[in-house]
Amino acid sequence: GMALGWGCGLPAHGVAVLGPVHGGLPSLRVPLVDWNTLLALLPISASCVFVIIAQSAATSRAYAYRFGETVDENRDILGLSAANAAAGLTGTFTVNGSPTQTAMAVRAGATSQRAQLVFAGITLCVLLFLTGPLQYLPRCILASVVFCVAVGMVDVAGLVRIRRESPGECALALVTAATVVSVGVEQGIFIAIALSLFRHVHHSYKPHTLVLRPDAATGAMEAEPVAAGVQTEPGLVIYRFCADLFYANCTLFADDIALLVSTARQPVRCLVVDCSAITDIDYSAAAVVRDVLVRLQARQVHVFFGRVAPYALADMERHRITLVLGHENIYPQLHVAIAAARAAYAQAVSRP
Repeated sequence: GMALGWGCGLPAHGVAVLGPVHGGLPSLRVPLVDWNTLLALLPISASCVFVIIAQSAATSRAYAYRFGETVDENRDILGLSAANAAAGLTGTFTVNGSPTQTAMAVRAGATSQRAQLVFAGITLCVLLFLTGPLQYLPRCILASVVFCVAVGMVDVAGLVRIRRESPGECALALVTAATVVSVGVEQGIFIAIALSLFRHVHHSYKPHTLVLRPDAATGAMEAEPVAAGVQTEPGLVIYRFCADLFYANCTLFADDIALLVSTARQPVRCLVVDCSAITDIDYSAAAVVRDVLVRLQARQVHVFFGRVAPYALADMERHRITLVLGHENIYPQLHVAIAAARAAYAQAVSRP
């Protein structure tokens, strides 16, 4: 391609080439940027950060999984940060974990850090000796190399597996791919991040809630969805809320408990809340929990919290939930909380 660009004068025939490329080693200097230029650069810089982290993390995970290795994403981000700081001080290109370049390296047999030293040596030779011929390289050749590598990275079988197991994630992947092809990589990554966060918030907004009941044969606890009239045992309900409590889902917590208590065939005397999935409680949710506890106490329902993690307990103390519930009714193990609830129920029914 470079020979044709030089010998046949391809630019004169409408074929774009790279053009002059500055050679030599970069010089160290601190860039002087005025305030207006800095403000103009901020959106571009933020986009670069998102693109670099998303592409690099995805590439690291994909190839670590392929070769059965582990990846430390924090260390990768630290390395990318140091490399981009050096790039900013030398006026060179932004450093990124490129999926296409990684795929090319793997196809060439790169399996260790020695490949990085080889790439650096080749780049040094090009900068010192080959920038002259490089200016005649047609851009379409570079585009074809990237295109062929990228086409080989499309995993149709993987998409089929995702579609079979998780249609929602498959739809997200297809929307992201369509955005990348039709609009651009940057916009596709932002769309993927936004849709992933929306999907996560949707699951947190309406999490799974369950009632635990002992299996008649084994005695082990089995879970079933919350429904009217469901009880663990006569007069006892073990309720599991499968998410952190925050302002958007705390009403579901209150509504479930109200449904279980008000529709029980036999009056509920004891309620055990399995807090194994609750690691954080915000201000609004804490207010709802305190209100629920006060209402249950008014109905003579004894409440116990089981499987309370230290983080959740710290939130309960900070939000004064423990003052309403009582420290003696909070347990780190669920079976201990259930035993306490059964003892309290036996004591309640034995009273005249």
